[in-house]
This record gives sequence, structure tokens and C-alpha cells, in this order.
Amino acid sequence: MSFKPSKLMVTRSVIVMTALILALSIVSGVSLVNIMIIKGEEYQNDASEQQLYDSLVTAPRGDIYDRNMQILARSSPAWTVYITPNGIKKLKEDEAETVKKKIAEGLSEILELDYETVYGYTEKNSYYVIVKKKIEKEVADKVRQFLLDNEDLELTQYIGLDETTKRYYPNGNLASVVLGFVGSDDQGLAGIESYYDNDLTGIAGRVVAAKNAAGTDMPFSYEKVEEAIKGKSLVLTLDSYVQYTAEKYLEAAIEANQIAERGAAVVMNVNTGAILAMAVKGDFDSNDPFTLSAADQARVDAVTDEEEKKSLKSELLNRQWRNKAVSDTYEPGSVFKVITASIGLEENLINRNSSFFCNGHATVAGQGYHCHKAGGHGSQNLLQATSNSCNPAFITIGQLIGVSTFSKYFKAFGLTEKTGIDLPGEATSTYHKEEKMGPVELASSSFGQTFNVTPIQLISAIAATVNGGYLVQPHLVEKKLDDSGKVTETASTSYKRQVISETTSATVREIMQYVSENGAKNSLVAGYNIGAKTGTSQKVAKIQATGDHYLYIGSCVTVAPIENPEIAVLVLLDEPKGDKYYGGVISAPVNSQIMADVLPYLGYEPSYSAEELKNMTFNVPETVGGTVAEAKAKISAAKLECKVVGSGETVLRQLPEAGSKVISGGVVIVYTEEGGSEQVTVPNLVGLTPTEVNSLAASAKINVEFSGNTATGGLKSYKQSVEAGQSVDAGTVITVYFRDENVVDG
Repeated sequence: MSFKPSKLMVTRSVIVMTALILALSIVSGVSLVNIMIIKGEEYQNDASEQQLYDSLVTAPRGDIYDRNMQILARSSPAWTVYITPNGIKKLKEDEAETVKKKIAEGLSEILELDYETVYGYTEKNSYYVIVKKKIEKEVADKVRQFLLDNEDLELTQYIGLDETTKRYYPNGNLASVVLGFVGSDDQGLAGIESYYDNDLTGIAGRVVAAKNAAGTDMPFSYEKVEEAIKGKSLVLTLDSYVQYTAEKYLEAAIEANQIAERGAAVVMNVNTGAILAMAVKGDFDSNDPFTLSAADQARVDAVTDEEEKKSLKSELLNRQWRNKAVSDTYEPGSVFKVITASIGLEENLINRNSSFFCNGHATVAGQGYHCHKAGGHGSQNLLQATSNSCNPAFITIGQLIGVSTFSKYFKAFGLTEKTGIDLPGEATSTYHKEEKMGPVELASSSFGQTFNVTPIQLISAIAATVNGGYLVQPHLVEKKLDDSGKVTETASTSYKRQVISETTSATVREIMQYVSENGAKNSLVAGYNIGAKTGTSQKVAKIQATGDHYLYIGSCVTVAPIENPEIAVLVLLDEPKGDKYYGGVISAPVNSQIMADVLPYLGYEPSYSAEELKNMTFNVPETVGGTVAEAKAKISAAKLECKVVGSGETVLRQLPEAGSKVISGGVVIVYTEEGGSEQVTVPNLVGLTPTEVNSLAASAKINVEFSGNTATGGLKSYKQSVEAGQSVDAGTVITVYFRDENVVDG
């Protein structure tokens, strides 16, 4: 018997089914509204994050070149190591743990990171976690090999390498204070890198690719690439050789004179304002700017309190990054007398024959001033007063000029405002405003004290006194290049104003040449006419604060060739702790050494006097491999003597080696047989005249090279490159340094 539902049952069933369908529809509708409307944007973004991997492609930073297109800074390929923790989460628990441990173990070892730190990265809720930035190719290759060695774990799904760039400075410390350095994200933090950051920074590219939630490729293909554009490159006015020369001699002077507060040297073209060198020591390695020098680190290590240690390290780091030539001010001292003289000459208040009498002191408005020479200089003309660096004479000139006129020229020479050089952190000068300057302030200002300027301000002002009177804009960037190497911008010589006349400038050049030949003799360079002025100033504020009265800055400015100036060199040494502190004694020899190397390099031909020729040095010729007869001919032609050791016909080796510099009449020993060379003992060559050094070196069977001008009287040797008592091969070249230690700057 079959069962047939009643009409009532059917009706009830339809009602229940309809109610269920309606309820489900309402729930589904509400859910769809929530998904599509209320949370639609949120879910859409989540889906995009899971399906689209948007990656920025780092743009290479522009290169930095010197004036000869030698690379100073460039960006080389580097890699960022990342992992995708979200992908690991898809694995079974035991498999995920194995993968996390293997990743932490491998990457911590390769990247020299803490194991627990890397393991923590694997547990983050993200599809992209950076493990380490900017690793070198060698390290990146190790990561790739690690992935190959663990193919069974398919680590390529969880570890990736993104190519980026890393800033590299091929010459390390060379011009580091000028170039500066970049941070972890390639942003310029100091120097040129900071000042021109917008130019050097390129436009980042972009890659948008299809990815799943694990961060790995989707089964379908989608990728959009926007190429990165390299930043502009810069061609500097710096010359690597001139920069190296300035740094070399500056560093040697800092060591020899025990300089406590670093030193600076600037080499500038007086006609264009182009900076050929800007050296500051001690400095740092631009590739490793956060590492202190060994001496500074020792100071930090000696501090026990952690807060004090941290503070001292920060202070010392900022000190080594600080550009002393631009960011520090100082009292220029007697170097400023060149400017005071030019003002007096321009205003027709004095001339080269004006007479000044010095009895050893001067009094202005009740304030007494002493001359550095007890008893004074007596009667002297302008050239002699400048060479004597006589303060009373320049106090007289200052009083003749007067406050208003002095202030007008002080401003015209650019000493009341920043130069605008293209470097960050340029300091502002401090000086007596006209309304607050009386006769006493004028007196001290006239010989370069009681006001502070930066070295870059001072050398720019000195340039104006000798280049015809024009204040030029100092600058470091000569050209900007686009990513194809095309020049987009070129610096032009910028004259701010003419401060003094051509006639006055010619007289100033005459005065400066007289000073170099009669006063600042340590600045002289054999074969060239040099203009110079030295200075020594006390650090009054620091003396008052510390009670230490032995706080000086010794400086010297030189200009060459003085008959048609192009190159100016300013050297300052801050707080010498040795037994000498006058700028004419400690700084002028550095100027001389820089000029002696730079002028021939820049193409200026020397013209030697008969006296200079006596102490000339000559390059030793190459004789190895040739016959004895050929060797004798070459050595004789080089104005040197030849000594043959052995009975062979072929030269097997020689001392000094080819390319060495030896004073005229020096001996070149050529060996024609195998065997040891004769050993001799280096004598004490310090405290002697050039003639005495020559004689002693010859008897000791060594050669000498002279550093510093030796054609004037009164010079004595003060240093030798190899210490007395050492045993060396006969014929070895010893460099002997000369200076006049009786120079006083006033």
C-alpha cells in the first residue's frame, strides 16, 4: 500500500522550504553586501597584496669624477636578501620548522647575523622581510650556493635576492671630507653627496608581478616593468693628484708638529674660483665613515660609563666628518695684513714707499700693543713692514683707513657673508659691526685678530687681492652629466664684484713676492716666483676658557706664479704641541712642498737660478739590463756619478732605483754580479746647512733629496726620512727637510 502525502503536508513542506530559501538568500545577500560594499575595498587590497608583488627597482646614484674624469665615487651592484615567511606558513608544522631552522642557520652564517634574529624573521606575518641590505657579489653568490645545496627543501620559494646598488669610493680617504658619504638608503649624509643629493639621486624603477600569498609566482604570467633612471653624475674641479699631494704633506706636518685640532689645506684657482684640492686631516674612509681612527677609538674605549662613551663617540665622529676649511672659523692673524695693505693702497692712503716707524709697541685709545720684535723694527717701508709682519705698522695703516672704510672693504672682500661654496655646513664669520667698532677694535682687526673667518672666505679674499681685484665664487662642481654622459650644466666663472683696481693688485703681488723672499722664506719653491704671507694667531676664547696659553693656529698663504697668478694655497695647522708654532715655520714648508709638486704637474715650467741649480735633484735613469758603458752614459747625462760594483758587462741591479730623485752630484751604484750590497749607517742629518748635509751624506755613501727651498741663507735641516743609526744599502736616498726656524709672523 503506497503512502500519499496529504495536501496539508505538501503545503507545509513548501512553506518550510520557501522559508529556508528566503533565510539563506537574506544571509547570502547580507554577506555579499558586506564583502562587496562595506569591506569591498579592504578585501580588494588584501587580494592585490596576495596576487601582485610591487617592487621598487633602485636607481643607480650618479657617479662623481675629478676634473680629469678619474672616478671618485660610483654605485656598484649589490643585493638585498629577503625571505617570505607567509610561504613557510603554508607548510606542515614539522616541515615549516625544518625550513625555518635551515634558513636561520644558513643566512646567519653567510650574512654574519645572529641566529635568533634571522629565525625571528621567519615567523613574521609578511610575504617580504628584509634580512640584510647591500651585500657584495661574493656574499650573494654564497646565498645562491646555499639555495642550490638545499634544493630538497625548495628554499628558493622562501629566500630571494633583489638587486640594488652600493656606494663605493675607490680611493677611500682621498677627499673624503669633501665627498662625504651616503646612508643605508643611499641618501647623501655629508659633503658633495649631501649638497647635490637631489641631482645624484636617480628615479627608482618599478616591477609589478603576479604572486600568490606565499610570495611565489602565480601559474599565469603578469609583469609590468618601469626602468630605473640613473641620477646625474658630477665632474668636480678637484684634481686627484693635487688633492693627494695636499693631503700627503698636510698629514706629515700634522704628525711632525703634533697638531691637536687637525689641519686644512686649500688649493684654488684665483681666477676662476675652482677648488683643485681641499684637504682636511684627520679624516675618514668614505667607505667606512662610522669607524673612528685608532687614536680616537682608544679614547672612546678608555671611557667606562656607557652614556659618556656613546656621547664621546658621536662627538668624535662628527669631528672627523667636519670640513675644517668650510665649517670652522679662526682668527687669520698676520695673513690678513695683505688685505689691510690692499685697502690702504686702493684708498691712496699709503704706497709701496710709505714709511712706518716701529719702536716695539703702539698705543690706541689707551690700549697697548707690542711688536713681536723687542725694540721694534725702526724705520721701514710698506714692503718691509709686511715682510716683518709688524703689528704697529699695520695698526697705523688701520687708523688711517678708519672704521667706515675698513668695514666697507671687509664686506666687499666677502668676509661678512658665506661664500656660497657648494658644500653643506658653511660657517658664518664673526666680526666687529661698523656701529660697534671703535679705534681699539679697528687696531686689532687691522692685523687679523679679534674676528673670525673661514679658510674658504680668507683664500677667496686673498685671491681677489692678486687676480686684478675680482672676488670670485669658489666652487667644486664643474659639470653635471645625464645618465648618457651628456653635459647638462656647466659652471661658469662668477665674479661677484671688483674690490680693488688692477694697479693696486699689481702692487700687492709685488709686496707678496718681497715677503716670500725676505720674510716667509720657507714658502719659496726652487724655479718659481712665489708670493706669500704667513700668520700666527692665538685662540683667545679657548685660552680664556681653559687657562692654556699655548694655543695657536699657524697659517700661510702662497700664490704662484706671482707675476701672473693662477694658483693659491692656504695651509693652517690648529694647535701645534711641538716646540714650534709660528705659521712661517710649521705651515709655510707645507705650502712650499705642495707648490713644488703641483706647479710642474700643472704645466708651469721652472726657471732656476745658479744658486738653485747647486741643490737641484734629478731623476735616476733606468740602467738595469744594459751594458756598463750605457749605464755610465745615462747616469752622467743625468748629472749624477756612477759607481760600478763587479766585473761583469751587464747591469743586474742599481741603487737608487730608477725614478728616484737624487741631488746633483749624487752617486748611482750599478751591480754587475750577484751578491749582497754594501751596508752603511745613516748619519744624523738634522740641524745642518745644505752644504753640510751634502758633505756628510757623501762620506756616509748615501744619497739625499732636499725638500724645501735651499737657495737662501739661514736654512737648517729639521727632519730626515730615515732615522739616524739605521742600516741601509749604500746609495739609498734619504729625504732631508729644510726650513728657516727664525721666522716670526707677528
